[in-house]
Amino acid sequence: MDMSAIASRLGLSDSRPVVRKAAELRRLCDVTFDSSVLGIGEVCKAIICLEIAASKFQVIFDRAEAVRMSGMSEKAYIRSFNALQNGLGVKTTLDVRELGIQFGCVRLIPFVQKGLSLYKERFLAALPPSRRASTDFGRPVFTAAAFYLCAKRHKLKVDKLKLIDLCGTSSSEFTTVSTSMADLCFDVFGIAKEKKDPKSIKGNRELLDVLPSKRKHDDDSDSSGESSGDDQDELDVCAALVLLTCRVLTILLMHVIKL
Repeated sequence: MDMSAIASRLGLSDSRPVVRKAAELRRLCDVTFDSSVLGIGEVCKAIICLEIAASKFQVIFDRAEAVRMSGMSEKAYIRSFNALQNGLGVKTTLDVRELGIQFGCVRLIPFVQKGLSLYKERFLAALPPSRRASTDFGRPVFTAAAFYLCAKRHKLKVDKLKLIDLCGTSSSEFTTVSTSMADLCFDVFGIAKEKKDPKSIKGNRELLDVLPSKRKHDDDSDSSGESSGDDQDELDVCAALVLLTCRVLTILLMHVIKL
């Protein structure tokens, strides 16, 4: 399929610089290596070249439509995208200042930069020394996730789907990175929990009022001992679950970084 026809189906027919750059990337790909060895067909190769070119010119790219046209699953498409991008030696970048101007949130720029720096520092500190050198935070998804979390913390509206399209990632990967950032840097990216509704608290008290008011002192002492033991068990279980969740998020994020 012709590059112009594919660009037209993706809504990029009016972006001539993007189409020209994509055609240039495809020719470079044909000269540099055989993409069929990576399992990337001609149509998929053209689509990925268009996405790389669109990212370079900061043009919105419809990732969902691209995945559908490629005939691949979303995960397979992302793997092919990363493989082709690495083969061409091209890396997409996302500048915090450009995001601030584009979304009208210029005042978020210093907060995003501070949060990214703090996240890198804390994440690397949790890794063994042997794995720190191979960690890459240059992918656009980290910048986009930090920008989104800062906007949410400062109660500013930002189009999440547009951010995902700009950084060229999937919704699941964006969520994984955002969750990791919020956990490691809650003081910068986290949002305070909402206060409980007094009505709901009153409702709980009404449930307590239904219980018998008169009990023997022996029953009170036994029940208090059992409840304290149960509370301790619940705390132990909660602590174990929190630790397990942090480990799972760290493993998932390391997998994202390696991609």
